Amino acid sequence: MVVERKHVRRGLWNHLMRCGVEMGLASIIYEVGVASKYINHAMRTGDLGLAGTSNLYGEEQLALDVLADEIIKDRLDHTGRVSKIISEEQSDIIIFERKGKLRQYSVCYDPLDGSSLVDVNLAVGTIVSIYSGDNPLQAGRKQMGAMYVLYGPRTTLVYSVGKGVYEFTLNSLGEYTLTRENIVLKDHGNIYSPGGQRQKYLPNQRKFVGYLEENGYKLRYSGGFVPDINQILLKGSGIFMYPALSGSPDGKLRLPFELNPMAFLIENAGGSASTGTMPILDVIPEHLDQRCPIYIGSRQEVAMAEKFLAVEN
Repeated sequence: MVVERKHVRRGLWNHLMRCGVEMGLASIIYEVGVASKYINHAMRTGDLGLAGTSNLYGEEQLALDVLADEIIKDRLDHTGRVSKIISEEQSDIIIFERKGKLRQYSVCYDPLDGSSLVDVNLAVGTIVSIYSGDNPLQAGRKQMGAMYVLYGPRTTLVYSVGKGVYEFTLNSLGEYTLTRENIVLKDHGNIYSPGGQRQKYLPNQRKFVGYLEENGYKLRYSGGFVPDINQILLKGSGIFMYPALSGSPDGKLRLPFELNPMAFLIENAGGSASTGTMPILDVIPEHLDQRCPIYIGSRQEVAMAEKFLAVEN
């Protein structure tokens, strides 16, 4: 007699162990998940006003930004496996003094990307990039893992350590359970998410967007980097772009905290991420505030963007 086993939804830690993820790396991913539960609660019950401080870019910090930063920093310290971190909310690299011979990692993170959208109840997220050793400013190609948490109608966690892309959903018991595995992007899509003011687009960028519109691509743009990337990843196709602009040749989004981790996830799902001239993951970061234009999503659309941008005016 054959007994059919019921499908059991796998928890995050159990999944990491079954996949053979190195203990230190697994601990970092798991602890970011723990931190996200506190952040999730704080967004629903906490102070949404200004903190009275500024980050390294001179931007006024929300109380929620500061709280999210402290929560993640404390959970990373708790792992005992992180020697250095850089946060979008901190002006300097933070060093944790470690003793012993345990393998150490460096982490770059944006604790609450799009936090200005919280007070109008739109989705926001946490973005994390993980490197081996004590240098957090490495080319994205050297990442050991990357992840984001999306705080929306559902709270979801997406991660990769280079062996597939997985989505977990926070359930009513406060546990992350596996909901999608081995997420794969199609080579071609039909949605586009264009950041930046169109009047500041350079001529070839205007031509590319015009081409997309003429060929029936649907505009889907929330104003939040995490939800827009999540949409492309889970819908299975499309392209997000924040191009070079007139007066802002490097675009808006930051390489260490935002672009590298998302490029790592998208490439591991079979997609592509480019500055318009080279792969995002091959850019060597020179400082914390480094920015790049970004074209990210399905391979064909990213390649198409590069062709438009390469044409001389």
